[in-house]
Amino acid sequence: MSMQSMALLGAFLAVLLALAWPLGRLLARVGEGGPVPGFGWLAPLERLLYRAGGVAPDTGMGWKSYATALLVFNGLGALFVYGVQRLQAFLPLNPQALGNVSPDSSFNTAVSFVANTNWQGYGGEQTMSYLTQMVALSGQNFFSAATGIAVAFALIRGFSARSAASIGNFWADLTRSTLYVLLPLSLVFAVFLMGQGVVQNFNSYQEVQLIEPVAYAAPEAKVAATQTIAMGPVASQEAIKLIGTNGGGFFNANSAHPYENPSALSNFAQMLAIFLIPAALCFAFGRMVGDTRQGWAILGAMSLMFVVAAGVVMNAEQAVHPQLAALGVDQGASSLQAGGNMEGKEARFGIAASSLFAAVTTAASCGAVNAMHDSFTPIGGMLPMLLMQLGEVVFGGVGSGLYGMLVFAIMAVFIAGLMIGRTPEYLGKKIQAHEMKMTSIAILVTPLLVLGGTALAVMLDAGRAGIANPGAHGFSEILYAFSSAANNNGSAFAGLSANTPFYNTMLAIAMWFGRFAVIVPVLAIAGALAAKPRLKENAGTMPTHGPVFIGLLVGVVMLVGVLNYVPALALGPVVEHLQLYTK
Repeated sequence: MSMQSMALLGAFLAVLLALAWPLGRLLARVGEGGPVPGFGWLAPLERLLYRAGGVAPDTGMGWKSYATALLVFNGLGALFVYGVQRLQAFLPLNPQALGNVSPDSSFNTAVSFVANTNWQGYGGEQTMSYLTQMVALSGQNFFSAATGIAVAFALIRGFSARSAASIGNFWADLTRSTLYVLLPLSLVFAVFLMGQGVVQNFNSYQEVQLIEPVAYAAPEAKVAATQTIAMGPVASQEAIKLIGTNGGGFFNANSAHPYENPSALSNFAQMLAIFLIPAALCFAFGRMVGDTRQGWAILGAMSLMFVVAAGVVMNAEQAVHPQLAALGVDQGASSLQAGGNMEGKEARFGIAASSLFAAVTTAASCGAVNAMHDSFTPIGGMLPMLLMQLGEVVFGGVGSGLYGMLVFAIMAVFIAGLMIGRTPEYLGKKIQAHEMKMTSIAILVTPLLVLGGTALAVMLDAGRAGIANPGAHGFSEILYAFSSAANNNGSAFAGLSANTPFYNTMLAIAMWFGRFAVIVPVLAIAGALAAKPRLKENAGTMPTHGPVFIGLLVGVVMLVGVLNYVPALALGPVVEHLQLYTK
């Protein structure tokens, strides 16, 4: 790694920690259900929302009721997003007169935004009207993020409760997470982005004169003297896209577009926004269970894995390309390859910031991109893929990163209990057969979706038809797509033609079950733990806040995550990397 990369990574982690600590205190107050300091002026609005919805926020729910409410709410949200897309030609705020979205693309997009995946098989500025972007897509950006926070709160209550039948109230958690956390943060961040140059308007697309006309290739040899520049309410969607770890861009180029990500400062702030709530939830977890050391331990495990992964990506992208070096291609200061692999990267960000962004967005369940991952080196592209395949628990998504990591923590203490011959305990709760069954389902469902979907795609003509690149790289494109969908990330290698009925359907199935087939077992674990008494520590209790536990947790995440995918990775990026050195 270059000194620039190390300095950028160090500054990023330092600022993240400084911002996440106070936000963690706020999140803890939100999850505990009491008054939120500094936001008392929003309390009347909260009560009004409860009355309008007929919700009794103090009424606790068992895990089954909580899960039912969550599934019904998100199912209705998917139907709403689907309907808006199918009718957008007849709805207002459509100055470009864009037509209705096709049924299979509408289905894929509806599931994608409800599942906090935001996979986009379409170009946003050419497909979605302003109303669709603002009401349907941005609305689900808030609700899907709030759903993840709600599940994290429910699982934390399972650990902190003492023989309770309730894990909280889904409607209250959803409302408070949106009102006190997501809306204020998004408002502040949207204003900051507008100050940096992100557009926010309802103007029609602008036709502007080019300073220098562009001549197209034969046969027509046309000369273009004008260019169409897309407009729209971008900053408002951009803010929650990042803070909610959603990732869906207003424009097709996502955060590589200058109207979504204009400057080096906005790029740095966007990376912070992606990790902010996932990091803060670790501190909220420690406060809510009554032991801040537990939050630091989870954060330490996440940070350790992230630093290693980010370092590998940065190093891989800054290394000299062996085939270009063998050809004697100049890689000096004036070269396109200056300092490493600049292909697919924005010049205003460079290799270090683009590589770090790739690691951040795939470690979190975000999927926003400021460079084309399809143009990364094989190892540089494999690490973002692997970060997703780990279950996106290296910070992970809003809420989903914490509850995913806590699931691995349960497995870690179970393995430790087997090794020392004691009944496993975590935070004073015994981990027994039921919890381990639910843990196994939560961990294994995504590899089943990823590997099963990839296998079907490479076996069927409809799947192979979308491959733009033959051989190992084409296989990597499919593997990346299903890894992204099943783990609710949403980024893509961008070389796979996935806006087809086959991929829209298959990826939508992976996104839905990758989200909710994990959430339901997590809520079942929360309900089982809440019903158990919380035991006091004794001389035989395994500490779960020190370096030994952090090392055990990292080892379990790496072993369970990596072993599922080693054969598939060997067929894709590993083979492609070795081919770089063949004569």
